[in-house]
Amino acid sequence: MIRVQRLGKRFGEVRAVDGLSFDVPPGAVTGFLGPNGAGKTTTLRMILGLVAPTEGAATINGSRYADLPNPSRTVGAVLDRSGFHPARTCRDHLRLYARMGGYPDARVAEVLDLVGATSYAHRRARGLSTGMRQRLNLATALLGDPQVLLLDEPSNGLDPEGIAWLRRFVRALAGEGRTLLVSSHVLSEAEQMVDRVVIIREGRLVTSGAIAELTEHGSLEQTYLTLTGGAA
Repeated sequence: MIRVQRLGKRFGEVRAVDGLSFDVPPGAVTGFLGPNGAGKTTTLRMILGLVAPTEGAATINGSRYADLPNPSRTVGAVLDRSGFHPARTCRDHLRLYARMGGYPDARVAEVLDLVGATSYAHRRARGLSTGMRQRLNLATALLGDPQVLLLDEPSNGLDPEGIAWLRRFVRALAGEGRTLLVSSHVLSEAEQMVDRVVIIREGRLVTSGAIAELTEHGSLEQTYLTLTGGAA
């Protein structure tokens, strides 16, 4: 489980996250929603220990990310889509990260197959499409076979076929009992992908709960716009 408790972050005079609390349970896809600038990426980075909170705490299975004995075996994350050396092949990129995590080369072949990237594993990063890069990012996050996954806007730039694949893939991971927190601004897609939602605005929690309950009287888009003040 991911637990965020009274989390806050200031950048100078700007309060990016303000007293945020929510839980992300295992065995489900939790959508992390909010307008641009709502604090989603900052929150994800605090969960991963990349940004120090001003107050509060974020824990994974009861521990801060920095205190996990082998973080990549517990948590996989896709936050940055530009972290590839342009001249390195997909396979070599994964081999490098596997060595850093202490995983055998055999795991590289496994994750390439898992995300459907084996056919272009020999290609250099500079020649990859957006969809190929996204699958390679997911393969990197899965090297340690983590039980917790954080994905920041994973459908950005994907074509309809890629989005449909991502939806099936993410739901299959949750079906294995993993914990998934997925940020998105494509509400129609999120409605088909997630089981639960956490909606924030201006760094504060607006609501959280099962999507079936929140959409009982309308679509996710209608509910979201009403709650975030985007609807008239």
